[in-house]
Amino acid sequence: MSQWLTLLQKELLEMWRNFKWIWVPITFILIGVKNPISSYYLPQIIDSLGDLPEGAVIKIPKPTAAEVLIQSLGEYATLGVLVIVLSTMGIIAAERKSGVAAIVLVKPVSFLSYVTAKWAGGALLLWISFFIGYLATWYYTGLLFEWVPINEFFQSYFYYAIWFTLILTVTVFFSSLLRTAGIAGFISLAVIIVVTIVSSSLSQWLEWSPAQLSAYANQFLLDKGVSDQLLPTSLLAAACILILLGVSIMIFRKKELAA
Repeated sequence: MSQWLTLLQKELLEMWRNFKWIWVPITFILIGVKNPISSYYLPQIIDSLGDLPEGAVIKIPKPTAAEVLIQSLGEYATLGVLVIVLSTMGIIAAERKSGVAAIVLVKPVSFLSYVTAKWAGGALLLWISFFIGYLATWYYTGLLFEWVPINEFFQSYFYYAIWFTLILTVTVFFSSLLRTAGIAGFISLAVIIVVTIVSSSLSQWLEWSPAQLSAYANQFLLDKGVSDQLLPTSLLAAACILILLGVSIMIFRKKELAA
């Protein structure tokens, strides 16, 4: 256990040296506060543009607080996913290519500890950054519109975090499979986009798809109740995370021993 904690500490320190603990949370905050502020000041923004016919009146219905949160979560599901992949795609591939992985593994370090420590470091960065960003979204939404109950905030955060953790795990998987971080990131994004589109298009047949977690969390925010599919979908997502981690360790071990 002490070996694993040492590797985790090394990964967290490396993220600090690469400024990930600065730019990733800041990016999530900017993504989070953009929508509440722009939604609130949208009438003034349109009015300031001018060039409207004389006497024209534009009435924009004021969105509910839940709708503002959902729109912001939609931003996280697009731009946030890109940030997750970009910050994670080289987590193993970069060290394999530079030879750092081989140096670390010369010591009595298990492949299990190496991969899981890197995954845990990335997950901590993701969870904390997303929490800070989403908390800023919730705060500005309450300040400008109305306050969403804190329990709904935490539950929606939790289910989105599961989906984002699966995305991170997919990226770790391809990072352990490939030596080039850019290719690993590109393939990860392609897989995530395909899974999301297919799950959305065939939602009636793919109710347990992990990509549906965001939709179920949105339903919860809109007071439509907790979907019966939410628990099995979450469990399936957790199972996929564990399976992908296990396969990542086996692939990484095979490739490093063959090198």
